[in-house]
Amino acid sequence: MTTSTRGSSSLRNKALPAVLVLEDGRTFSGRAYGAVGETFGEAVFSTGMTGYQETLTDPSYHRQVVVMTAPHIGNTGVNDEDPESQRIWVAGYVVRDPARIPSNWRSVRSLDEELTAQGVVGISGVDTRALTRHLRERGAMRVGIFSGDALPDAGTMLAKVRQAPEMKGADLSAQVATKEAYVVPAIGEKKFTVAAVDLGIKGMTPHRMAERGIEVHVLPATATVEDVYAVNPDGVFFSNGPGDPATADHPVSVMRGVLARKTPLFGICFGNQILGRALGFGTYKLKYGHRGINQPVQDRTTGKVEVTAHNHGFAVDAPLDKVSDTPFGRAEVSHVCLNDNVVEGLHLLDQPAFSVQYHPEAAAGPHDAAYLFDRFVSLMEGQRA
Repeated sequence: MTTSTRGSSSLRNKALPAVLVLEDGRTFSGRAYGAVGETFGEAVFSTGMTGYQETLTDPSYHRQVVVMTAPHIGNTGVNDEDPESQRIWVAGYVVRDPARIPSNWRSVRSLDEELTAQGVVGISGVDTRALTRHLRERGAMRVGIFSGDALPDAGTMLAKVRQAPEMKGADLSAQVATKEAYVVPAIGEKKFTVAAVDLGIKGMTPHRMAERGIEVHVLPATATVEDVYAVNPDGVFFSNGPGDPATADHPVSVMRGVLARKTPLFGICFGNQILGRALGFGTYKLKYGHRGINQPVQDRTTGKVEVTAHNHGFAVDAPLDKVSDTPFGRAEVSHVCLNDNVVEGLHLLDQPAFSVQYHPEAAAGPHDAAYLFDRFVSLMEGQRA
């Protein structure tokens, strides 16, 4: 939820005072960055040192105020090639030391100008290290950013923050997903057709599949099982997205329909949580989540350790030490986070279905997990054979 003063000069905005207020009453003072006004959301931190443009345009960040732990942000400016969707989705943006002048041959405008143009209220000059430590100790929580000459008093700001909706119980995927189905054609020879259920999909994800000869039919979050099979898919994909997976009853129902037909299935991030629920596991909210492009994960099927890109505040509650019996056959945890043992992937042993909690499309991020798209292709090849 954001209200902003559009059209203000970004240079003039930099001199305006701004205040960040957490729901537990802690405040941080700084300067306006981007649009001027007020905004509310869940305060989370991202540990990526680069890739801020992909982060800002990731629909999974809907209704979240992102704190960047890297102190210097904005050096490469903004271009028109790297966005992962058609708009910025973060509710607010917090940086310590924004670049005064972008310096990159692909830059067409500054990050400050882009935030201002899209009405995203931010704050700079904040001690982001102290703020991050606070969120690690106390957990992600509601936050407000207020900027401009007419800042309300501290009591009013805190009251507004505490009136904002919480992330727990939020059903958000349909708010960010496409309203109409569209097709991303295969690059080169078409080998397979995949129905991709958009729960907040990033643009690079269908592109990664298209690179492998897959024609991707991207469907709205409201798509039914009949809609999925109307495209005659060789495989079905469930994307990343925002919100509490405990509210996602419709996608869970659709996934169960796919599992019942034993069609090759791949899910990432929110899609991993949907698979967990479809198999009968619970989900829960992490204290402060995983966000950034440097998270270590082990693929337990190979023993390989990957550096991966994450953006999730919820996780699947599945046993790490045994194979589980589910309505769709045996399932096990395939990937685990080496920082905290959070479930980072699931896979079925009796049919072609698997998922991971992170973002293998590497936008932004490392390419360690690109093999997962090849694994999906292998499942479809095996099913066809």
